[in-house]
Amino acid sequence: MNLIVLTPERKVFEGEITSVKIPGITGQFEVLRNHAPMVSALGEGSVRIIQKGGENKTFKIERGFIEIIRNEVALLVQSVEE
Repeated sequence: MNLIVLTPERKVFEGEITSVKIPGITGQFEVLRNHAPMVSALGEGSVRIIQKGGENKTFKIERGFIEIIRNEVALLVQSVEE
């Protein structure tokens, strides 16, 4: 599946992933391939990405939203701390 992470200033990440774990406003959840379509608010916390080749990438976000449609995942966040 494809992931893009955007802040108002820049594109933080774009690429193929196998999973992403994000901080929802009521707790962390993980998105895997063929996840149901959804839009959800995100809280502050860590995002963990596992890229298609197995490489891990982790960073902190400050609130935002996630949108999932047909294995396309978009994180729209206020800021990222790498």
